[in-house]
Amino acid sequence: MIRIAAAAATVLFSGALFAAAPAFAAAGASGTIQLNSSVAQTCTVAVTDAGATLNILSGSSNVAVGSVVENCNDGAGYTITVASANNGTLKSSATGAQAVSYTTTYDGTNGSGSSFAVTRSGAQFNKTSNVSVTVPANAQAIAGSYADTLTITIAGK
Repeated sequence: MIRIAAAAATVLFSGALFAAAPAFAAAGASGTIQLNSSVAQTCTVAVTDAGATLNILSGSSNVAVGSVVENCNDGAGYTITVASANNGTLKSSATGAQAVSYTTTYDGTNGSGSSFAVTRSGAQFNKTSNVSVTVPANAQAIAGSYADTLTITIAGK
């Protein structure tokens, strides 16, 4: 039993010396700490409707119908899509009324039909873009209310 106790004392003593070794580390030793973070892609639009009225009988040219504030932190850019609920026409439920086609301009880019896209090549913050509409004159339009809805969406690349 004495041998076993002596061997245990040696192990404890050796362990105590080994545990104290890092306190006497050589000068210039180093370690590293890794720092990590991430930023989520965020793309938003704030749309303001100007409440404009279009004149179908005599036509309307480049009438400002709204504005959009674009924000997107995608470094590769993003796409703005302008979509019409009525395939680029003003429609009326009045008897005999024909749909009236129009052209939309978004920040200098013209489009017609169901939708068109404007592509941005990099991130943008608080970019204001104007939306305008041109309706050709139609002196034979049927009486009634005509309407369409434009939906503006943003998507990062």
